[in-house]
Amino acid sequence: MNKFYITTSIVYVNGPPHIGFALELIQADVIARFNRYLGKDVQFLTGTDEHGLKIYRKAKEKGKTPQEFVNEMSFQYRVLIEKLNISNNLFIRTTDKDIHLEGVQKVWRKLQENGDIYKKKYKGCYCSGCEEFKREKELVDGKCLDHDKKPELIEEENYFFRLSKYSGKIKEAIEKGKIEIIPESRKNETLRFLEEEVEDISVSRLRKNLPWGISVPGDEDQTIYVWVDALSNYITSLGYKDEREEFQKYWPADVHCVGKDISRFHCVIWPGILFSLGLELPKKIFIHGFMTVEGKKMSKSLGNVVDPFELVEKYGTDAVRYYFLREVPATRDGDFSKEKFKERYNADLADGLGNLVSRTIALAGKYKVGESGEPTDKDIEKKVGETKREKENLLEEFKFNEALGSVWELIHFADRYVEEKKPWEKREENESVVKNLLYILASLSEMLSPFLPETAEKIKNQLQNKEKSPLFPKLK
Repeated sequence: MNKFYITTSIVYVNGPPHIGFALELIQADVIARFNRYLGKDVQFLTGTDEHGLKIYRKAKEKGKTPQEFVNEMSFQYRVLIEKLNISNNLFIRTTDKDIHLEGVQKVWRKLQENGDIYKKKYKGCYCSGCEEFKREKELVDGKCLDHDKKPELIEEENYFFRLSKYSGKIKEAIEKGKIEIIPESRKNETLRFLEEEVEDISVSRLRKNLPWGISVPGDEDQTIYVWVDALSNYITSLGYKDEREEFQKYWPADVHCVGKDISRFHCVIWPGILFSLGLELPKKIFIHGFMTVEGKKMSKSLGNVVDPFELVEKYGTDAVRYYFLREVPATRDGDFSKEKFKERYNADLADGLGNLVSRTIALAGKYKVGESGEPTDKDIEKKVGETKREKENLLEEFKFNEALGSVWELIHFADRYVEEKKPWEKREENESVVKNLLYILASLSEMLSPFLPETAEKIKNQLQNKEKSPLFPKLK
């Protein structure tokens, strides 16, 4: 089948966008654009997770209704998507009453019909930061590791999902590669978790304690909890409610892109729900790391939260995309600092790619050389072909930084070629040299299109018009 369905996680809108989600959007966009380039029919979903206690409390704090608050926040995320030149064609909001609410209630009823939802009294440690109950062994000194605070002790009668019933099937699916978890370390981590006794999970809260969310069908006193509500977006967005043609065509997801903090919910809970629903499992779950700032976790109290809008405004969309794709190892934590950003920008974009394009277009104008279809040097054709194959192979493995590294090696190759041939001096072979350089630029434009789409288009235009204009002015 020629379809390709890719999703990001849906971002929790209890605050404005930060660079961590920008990273995920950019990575997913590269995968989506690459698969379009391969000729696939791509559906690319992102969106906003808009229910939950934190949002309810934040809206109250701001003197707004929860719906007013999430409308404002969701709009900010849509603006970020536009600023980062993200090519999604689907956007889901969990407050969408038609597509999502009714779809989630259908999911609930199906789980119930299959005997996988039951009600019981429960007493446990609830972390409002994670919006989940924590087991004792998941706490350090009685505190949540992610939020460094003690969870609330809560006793309620809630609905539970029989996750334990499916733990063996989930483990087998991962071991046999029916779900491919990337990287391998996250796969092993998930399998270790599944080797322990997997407990059933709470999938509702008392409405008086969680008033902002979707009601449990037939029980208005209970609110459907995040793992059924939010996770279902991957199928509700395709029209699961009515089993629309899009749902039949594009499910299962080819790739879920998620952060490491929610990997267990996607690698364990979501497959359990899908098994109960009788639906196919996602093919791949790609898990990225966190972003730190100058080696420290982003925190409002430290005053080191980086605003992605400011970055784009100051440096441009493709410069921001390049930094996150080249500087951050795809599956590990990455670090942001203004100094590192400036170094990468000047060395790779201004002095590297930008300089090569500028010199080549100037030489083409000087010697009146038109666009080159084929190179005159077989070694150059071979080098370009090798780079293209290497880049594509690395992208298939989601190794964005290494794929860009291979493209930049071609830029360095072109720089060495210019220095060796010295086409600014009067030589008989100058026209041939410039043709080869134009061929390299055309190839670079094509190779860069998933990563830096605006830059790729600018290179293409400069090749056609032979009008030199700086791609990346050097930063002071």
